[in-house]
Amino acid sequence: MADALQKKSAIEDKLKKIEREAEERDAKRKASDAGLSYVDLKNIPVQIDALSLISKEDAIKNKMAVVAKKRNSVAVVVSDPKNQGTKKVTERLKSQGLKPEIMVGSLAGLRTIWRSYDFVKKELAEITGQVVIDSQRLKELRPKLVSIQSAKDEIVKILGSKLGVAPVLEILLAAALSLKGSDIHLEPGEKNIKFRLRIDGLLHDVFNEIATQDYFFLISRIKLLSSMKLNIHDAAQDGRFTINLGDKDIEIRSSVLPSEYGETAVLRILDPETIRLTLNDLGLRDDDLVIINEELGRPNGMLLNTGPTGSGKTTTLYAFIMQVNKPESKIITLEDPIEYRLEGIEQTQVDDEAGYTFGNGLRSIVRQDPDVILVGEIRDLETADIALNAALTGHLVFSTLHTNDSFGAIPRLLDLGVKTAIIGPALNLIIAQRLVRRLCDKCKAEDSSFGGLKKQVQSFLKNLPDKVSKSKYKDFIKGQGKIFKARGCTACGGIGYGGRIAIMELLRINDELSGLISKEVTESEIKKSAAKQGTVSIQGSGILKILEGVTTIEEVIRVTGPIVWQ
Repeated sequence: MADALQKKSAIEDKLKKIEREAEERDAKRKASDAGLSYVDLKNIPVQIDALSLISKEDAIKNKMAVVAKKRNSVAVVVSDPKNQGTKKVTERLKSQGLKPEIMVGSLAGLRTIWRSYDFVKKELAEITGQVVIDSQRLKELRPKLVSIQSAKDEIVKILGSKLGVAPVLEILLAAALSLKGSDIHLEPGEKNIKFRLRIDGLLHDVFNEIATQDYFFLISRIKLLSSMKLNIHDAAQDGRFTINLGDKDIEIRSSVLPSEYGETAVLRILDPETIRLTLNDLGLRDDDLVIINEELGRPNGMLLNTGPTGSGKTTTLYAFIMQVNKPESKIITLEDPIEYRLEGIEQTQVDDEAGYTFGNGLRSIVRQDPDVILVGEIRDLETADIALNAALTGHLVFSTLHTNDSFGAIPRLLDLGVKTAIIGPALNLIIAQRLVRRLCDKCKAEDSSFGGLKKQVQSFLKNLPDKVSKSKYKDFIKGQGKIFKARGCTACGGIGYGGRIAIMELLRINDELSGLISKEVTESEIKKSAAKQGTVSIQGSGILKILEGVTTIEEVIRVTGPIVWQ
């Protein structure tokens, strides 16, 4: 039965395609006969303010639409250039001081354009490039949005009212802000559309009972706010807009992607509070903080931060930037994209279409005589060579690299083709990091599993390098102490966690390691050298956070894998 339905659907899709192709051929013929240009409406953007120049009724009646406006010139697409009604509407546009450029498109293409009128009628007056959530509205929403369930309840209320779907976006944004979410995911499925919210790195289901037509308006609203092409549904698009909260603006970076059952959307919430972290806010141990402060005090060399996407690398580098940002220093960044605006910093963004890549962008930046350079990511040999050479010639350089740990960074640079002679002298410090969720201090509960881990914990602490102060772990050394687990309360929205903290692995490039690199060192040799200088692994840093009552065993296992206590 399912195969038959699938076959029937495939046949219907093919017939629709054949019919559409026939209409496009007919439109091309009409354009040629009239000496006009033909346009395929699937492939052009539609400007909403242009569309509103003629009413929906006139557009459908006369089989036409205004799709673009630039100064006094307007692009008018018609199905039949000989239609008398079309000519009357065109003359009316001329009487308004406009200069119509007539093009011919298919009727099927025009039907797609007309669908946008319903949205124009509801939304055009509201679209300003910003979503304004005033103080009073936030006061009304935030007490209600204390958990995922409360966000769902509010959406149900909105959909059951006559307010339309537009307030749903406001609720999702307000919920994300209240619960400190980083992303909103809108995912259409075969039968329903799912809304999910990413909080502290994990996705949580919010709602999955919205009608397809309502979802169309929601996606259209997001596209309008983000300056995307409203009528393009079969290609990925990116944009951004701003939420004005009165005391601050929050940027929303939006991405829309075609999928099997409709367009998926992800809204990344970029709260400026995120980048106001100091080194102390990163959760560094005292011994690691000493190392980083020493390296940030150097006039040149590279600090390389490694880890997967979403591990907090950029936030850490921004904290470094703020630490070294002095009136007498010039700092330039090269990012893809610029996520946060930093006051007093010259920020530039990669633009591949314009030829401004990481490689040639960095080459241009070096000519600007900066003291400090931040390169968003080292992706290729050209970028790596320029960045490392900049670190050798009097610049302090910060950058990121995708490797699993600090020990893999050097082999990765060698794989890119970087010469061994410059890696050791240019690199000062390699950091590897992950993010683990912080336990909610108001509801965390004692974890009884510590009783079975006493010997492993004692052995782990005994083998820690001398540079790590053991005074705060003295109860565990005695076989006592407490570890904690998540429980959940109203303060944390029932999740049991609130916020995240970095766990780091710091590898200094000392004389011994620099000498090894010149001989094309292996990863195992790097680990031996790291052990001599007292490097604590990412997982080891995570275990210390467990013992400090900051996070849980489950979190460290989730982020770093099964715990190896030796």
